Amino acid sequence: MLLNYDPFDAFRSLDRMTGWRGQAGTGMPMDLYRAEDHFVASFDVPGVDPGSIDVSVDGNTLTVSAERTAPADVGDWLVAERPRGRFSRRLSLGPELDRENLHAAYVDGVLSLTIPIAERAKPRQISIEHAGTPHTIEGGKDKATTQESASG
Repeated sequence: MLLNYDPFDAFRSLDRMTGWRGQAGTGMPMDLYRAEDHFVASFDVPGVDPGSIDVSVDGNTLTVSAERTAPADVGDWLVAERPRGRFSRRLSLGPELDRENLHAAYVDGVLSLTIPIAERAKPRQISIEHAGTPHTIEGGKDKATTQESASG
């Protein structure tokens, strides 16, 4: 039986354990989606100094942290609703994700991480040997892969 495996299932469990529920005001809301051979995680971090953003991988845990500070010398606050301080999110990466080739970009207050799927986890064609001759099964049709079958 083939199962639909979610490499971020442990991430959802970690969020449940830490109390994150995706509400506004948490400081670092995230979107996560799969696009062909990679995942993209986008974090909203407007008003954050790009130098305060840290992305690290330790084992199978990806940590994203950033700090939003209050502007200096503003006078008396009348309303202060935007969260400030240090924020972080942790994602548990499954073994089928390529931890060595992560890519991060920060544009217009959004940090985007591209997390590739490891080559070993991608679908691939498997050759089947039949009576000493390798064959590839494609779409239910048997095609020989040797010169012997190509000439005949």
